[in-house]
Amino acid sequence: MVTQFWKNILKKISSNPFSKKSHIKLGLYGPPNGGKSTLANRICLDWLGEEMSTVSHIAHETREINIKEQVSIKNKKGRELTFSLVDTPGIATRIDYEEFLKKGMKKTEAKKRAKEATKGVIDAIKWLDNMDSVVVVLDATKDPYSQVNITIIGNLQARNIPVLIAANKVDLKKSSVEAMKAAFPQYEIVGISAKYGKNIEDFYEQLFKLAK
Repeated sequence: MVTQFWKNILKKISSNPFSKKSHIKLGLYGPPNGGKSTLANRICLDWLGEEMSTVSHIAHETREINIKEQVSIKNKKGRELTFSLVDTPGIATRIDYEEFLKKGMKKTEAKKRAKEATKGVIDAIKWLDNMDSVVVVLDATKDPYSQVNITIIGNLQARNIPVLIAANKVDLKKSSVEAMKAAFPQYEIVGISAKYGKNIEDFYEQLFKLAK
């Protein structure tokens, strides 16, 4: 079922101003707090020696598109892959300023954050049309059949964009990569810990397959 929030989002996406492609763009998508920015930082630290994004335990910390140009990775066979890494705001099917009040924000700040987060969702969906490949970063400790996950996957399937699912937070006991594989059998899934770098080499190897 499509929520009214999501219907309003789709209405606002009438055209995409970012449609011209010049080189490979790899997008990181997923719900809030799944670990997108942590993974973006891991990639940039491993290959550029610097972080990319701000990481926070508060949902919707990333409210604007962040881009790191010319990220080059190499595998053991000597192959090299260069891309623009696009870290996007967390996709949500509902954003309420009250969730920010619970984090200790004042009402004015909470409403501002909710408005910015909603704009971030709109921008993230617009940018889908500009992505060559997408890594969907999901929290492997949570139910993979959530409405937001289905919404994200549905948008990607509609656009025929190559997808790799990163089942993040495998360092936690509640994580289940198998549950992710059962939910999305049509996609390659790699279990990782972006925070600690677990299985990150497997993740990089999958990026080469994704960008074929």
